[in-house]
Amino acid sequence: MFVDSHCHLDFPDLAAREDEVLATMAHNDVGAALCISVKLEDFPRVLGLAERHPHLWASVGVHPDNADCEEPDVAQLAALADHPKVVAIGETGLDYHWHKDAPEWQRERFRTHIRAARATGKPLIVHTRSAADDTLRLMREEKAGEAGGVMHCFTESWEMAEGALALGFYISFSGIVTFRSAKELKEVAKRVPLERLLIETDAPYLAPMPHRGKTNEPGWVVHVAEEIARLRDEPLARIEQASTDNFFRLFRHAQKLA
Repeated sequence: MFVDSHCHLDFPDLAAREDEVLATMAHNDVGAALCISVKLEDFPRVLGLAERHPHLWASVGVHPDNADCEEPDVAQLAALADHPKVVAIGETGLDYHWHKDAPEWQRERFRTHIRAARATGKPLIVHTRSAADDTLRLMREEKAGEAGGVMHCFTESWEMAEGALALGFYISFSGIVTFRSAKELKEVAKRVPLERLLIETDAPYLAPMPHRGKTNEPGWVVHVAEEIARLRDEPLARIEQASTDNFFRLFRHAQKLA
């Protein structure tokens, strides 16, 4: 089976079609998905999905783009992460594309999430955009490698990937890797060690080819796997098995269903 390691099933475009979205997952042999928190105010919706469906899990965290929302602290994140269906901290990180002034609150929030991950023993889900140097610097300073985690929806350089891999992190590829324009990213996908590779949709965003421009959904993560298999000249079954094994190795609190 395939696993979508990062999606937002609580977002309105998908929540309104919950049964249909889950049916498409089943039809495409996508047997599990991780539903990602972006605001503490919305976390109950994310957790509710994971509680209703045995093949779904949740994370807890506040996205770096979200400024006007409740600010987390380590104790709060740790308490929410104590739920058995919460398997990760995040998504967190730095985004200087939308916050070009590189606000200090964003960096402090990232540090808070890293500390919570170390305190709980649950891995980090890291978002980084136009902030490679600071992202790696804070990860090193806060000893993020002790918690481990994944660089989600990776779009950065091979040098950035190497830095994250050196800290023990995984690299996750989204539908962007299927875009013809993503030439540098395709090269990164060829080089990431198979034992550190994950696949995701980031649904409802970034639908892969041949669905580009549509509302994305977890059932389409298979197209990401197909493109990576093509790029690496490996059987699709090998990418499927490796990415699924990697998911359950990293998110060790998620129990693989029989």
